[in-house]
Amino acid sequence: MTHLILSGIFVYPVKSLAGISASSWPVTEKGFQHDRKWMIIDNNRQFLSQRKLPKMALIKTALTDKNLILSAPDMENLSLPLAPVDGHIINSTIWHDQCDARSVSMDADQWVSDFLKLDCRLVYLPDEVIRPVDPDYAKPTDKVAFSDGFPFLIISENSLTVLNHEMQLNLPMTRFRPNLVISGCPAYAEDSWREISIDSIDFRLPKPCSRCSVPTIDPETAQTGKEPLITLNRTRKWQNKVYFGQNALHNQCGQLTVGDTVYIKLTGAKQPPI
Repeated sequence: MTHLILSGIFVYPVKSLAGISASSWPVTEKGFQHDRKWMIIDNNRQFLSQRKLPKMALIKTALTDKNLILSAPDMENLSLPLAPVDGHIINSTIWHDQCDARSVSMDADQWVSDFLKLDCRLVYLPDEVIRPVDPDYAKPTDKVAFSDGFPFLIISENSLTVLNHEMQLNLPMTRFRPNLVISGCPAYAEDSWREISIDSIDFRLPKPCSRCSVPTIDPETAQTGKEPLITLNRTRKWQNKVYFGQNALHNQCGQLTVGDTVYIKLTGAKQPPI
């Protein structure tokens, strides 16, 4: 019998900036600790992402015990406290959600504005602010930080292997910005998973992930191409959207570690049904 294994963990401290690959990471009420705890907003208090500013991909993130560190080409590193104690509330917009964020500092605002060549601000989500998940897919107790909609995105290694074969390319998994990568299952097996467990944490997979232009951006250069959207439009299209990966919600907090065994607890019809 094939064993399914958690083969990759990725955390994205700042929404739409480069992420961090980890061997082990804590899971909190809102998802991975520090995942999408910060984001960049424009003068209209709307979140910014690589969809509009591919250059955001070039800002690297790192975490220490006490600091978030941002680095970018031709910029001095910016070190920020993990637990800011001041700043003022800025009601910010993430898609259709309004969320009370808190300003970080004038230095942080200047740093991101200088690099992106756009007047913008860096904000964070205070621990006490609750952003619920879409009730059509979640329980009333489910929470999320600044992710698009769900605390986790799951992709299997073989799904990318098949996609790369169809494209005759070798795109890295980082293009698709998952939180959890799973090995040992057939390509797109995750389409039929409804409930899984990894170590002692149970996950629900209520909805497939529709993809935007971000996977067309090379995370190392910020250059934009046409793939994988051309191939996904041919192979993974349903109701005028293309899908790759599954959104997920967790039932418990705890710790996940690369190498943890993955158990499939409940399956259903494929999402999307292709």
